[in-house]
Parts: sequence; C-alpha cells; structure tokens
Amino acid sequence: MNIIYKKLTEKELPTFIEMRINQLREEGAKEEIDLHPALLDYYNRHMADGTFVSWLALDGEKIIGTSGMSFVEKPPYFGCPSGKMGLLSSMYTDPNYRRKGIAKELLSCVVEEARKYGCGTVQITASDMGVLLYTNFGFVKNGNFMQYKL
Repeated sequence: MNIIYKKLTEKELPTFIEMRINQLREEGAKEEIDLHPALLDYYNRHMADGTFVSWLALDGEKIIGTSGMSFVEKPPYFGCPSGKMGLLSSMYTDPNYRRKGIAKELLSCVVEEARKYGCGTVQITASDMGVLLYTNFGFVKNGNFMQYKL
C-alpha cells in the first residue's frame, strides 16, 4: 500500500462529491434531494476564491480518503482574535482503509491549511466515529454547541 496525499483539484471533484454523499449516507442523513448540483456549485465557487481547501489520500489512482476545510470570518473574540475560523468537513476514509492513520494525516494537512489562512480556531461537528480521532488530535468538546434550523 503506497498512499500519497495531494490537494483536491477540479479533476477529482466528481469522485470527491460521491465520497461526500457516501459519508452523509453513512452518518444516517435522509436523502430528500439530489445534492450533487449544490455541492458542485459550492466547491467550484469556494475553491476558486480560496475559502475551501481539501486534501485527498490516494492509493494509486483511487481516492481512498478525503478532507475539507471551509474558511469563514466572524467578528474577532478573545478565543479567536483574527475572527477567522476553519470549519472542518468531508473527513471520510474508504472502509477498507480505515484504522491506518490516513484520516489523521488528512486532518494534519487541512489544519495546516487553516493555520496558513490565519485561522485562530478549527471547528467540526463530529460523527460518533470521528470523535476519538479529533480528541486524540487535540480538539476539545464544547458542550454548549447549538444549532437552529431555518
């Protein structure tokens, strides 16, 4: 097994989107719409303006792991004086390649991207499966995270 890591380009977007949808399915999301067009639009726009970056893990030509980091900005606060935040998403490893350190390596790559962008913090809503990866990496749970659906 010879895993290489590289940044996502437009060429890999169709496969990246399929893997993102597989991840959402695996996490139990209800598929009520075709998400392909919205994902393609999002990734094209945000890759172009530099506010989304992804690293991939490949075994030969096959993409076996994905990661994603969206950059957002909000008013600075004491915990994040730059106001710039990374929102982690699309962390997915092909089931046949799990428990081999691939997700940890991908996480390191996108966290470094957030550091270079000037982010003061990185956030994720972790799946049950991902919690151990993130806590081992140094993420801290915030028990007051809340969401209001519009």
